[in-house]
Amino acid sequence: MRQSKLMIAVVMLVAAATLITACGQDSQSDPREVVISLFGAMERDDKAALAHLLDLAELMRNIDQDYAFHSDDTPRVFTSPQQILEDLTDNGLTKKRWFSLQRIISDTNVDGSTATVEVTFVDKGASKGYKTKFGLHIVNGKWKIYSFRAITSEG
Repeated sequence: MRQSKLMIAVVMLVAAATLITACGQDSQSDPREVVISLFGAMERDDKAALAHLLDLAELMRNIDQDYAFHSDDTPRVFTSPQQILEDLTDNGLTKKRWFSLQRIISDTNVDGSTATVEVTFVDKGASKGYKTKFGLHIVNGKWKIYSFRAITSEG
């Protein structure tokens, strides 16, 4: 009887370790999964997860284009990583705008240590789409998003 309880405990520990390992192998080994994880973290307002998925320093260098698709012609410039995280969570403009649109994640193109993942945002009411390519690169062995570059506006 004691031996079977010990065996059950060992099996449960192995199962728990396997589950932890599976969860611990974050999805940062596949660029497309990183983009999917980004939207999940945004939905949960999980700034810590976003900080692991984004190359915040590189995103702050984006001063030419506003990725929120808002109507103002002047792109917003972020002066701290915290501003980017706030913009992508809670009531941030980018989160509100992106989550008001249908998001379609499609083609992934990997070229060595860089990759692009095509994301199309569809505004069904206006019959308009915004085709983007999120840029990713490897930082410390993990894919991180460094660009939300808009490519075209269709519609």
